[in-house]
Amino acid sequence: VQLVESGGGLVQAGGSLRLSCAASGFAVDDYAIGWFRQAPGKEREGVSCIIPVDNDTYSAEAVKGRFTISSDSAKNMVYLQMNSLKPEDTAVYYCAAAGIPEGVEMLYSVCDYSSGVNYWGKGTLVTVSS
Repeated sequence: VQLVESGGGLVQAGGSLRLSCAASGFAVDDYAIGWFRQAPGKEREGVSCIIPVDNDTYSAEAVKGRFTISSDSAKNMVYLQMNSLKPEDTAVYYCAAAGIPEGVEMLYSVCDYSSGVNYWGKGTLVTVSS
């Protein structure tokens, strides 16, 4: 089982990046997939989560309207489109897989509390300059 993130880099404030998460050893349709981030000196936080089989999504307030999570089951991939980036978005971004929660309304628990997360990627660094 493996999750591999890519697409990070250096971007100016107001710019965009698209992160990709490639899953192997399991089908993304069998899990909830989330993007998390950890900024220097801060705790890890959930960003956006998706249940690919239903296309149900949840995003943290800090990124609503700017970030969009999506999936491609045929390619076994999950993406995070990040627009209107801010310096405070600077962090290492991780992809993770969790058991599908009981009820779509519980998807927030995957993002907010890493509930049920079984697998983590190694992360990709996003740096937003002011």
